[in-house]
Amino acid sequence: MGELVVVLIRGLVFLLLFLMARSLLRSLWVGLTSGGGDSEPKRPQVQAGGELKRDPVCGTYVSTAVSLTGKSNGETVYFCSPECRDRYQRR
Repeated sequence: MGELVVVLIRGLVFLLLFLMARSLLRSLWVGLTSGGGDSEPKRPQVQAGGELKRDPVCGTYVSTAVSLTGKSNGETVYFCSPECRDRYQRR
């Protein structure tokens, strides 16, 4: 009975060491393959605030900094998506 306990304890210690080594190697691999920088993906920089314009098709308010634009009667029209812009142009 005493030998069985020793074998189980050795097995648990081996399993614990294996899992720790695997975690360390995985962390090192991710660090090397991602260029050593943040693991978070880079997000585009969008200026906070700014002027909002209403999309004439769906009524959504969209920032002039990131909207799609078109011209209508010499005025700039702002759209939230290519679909809204295309629907407006087909009118």
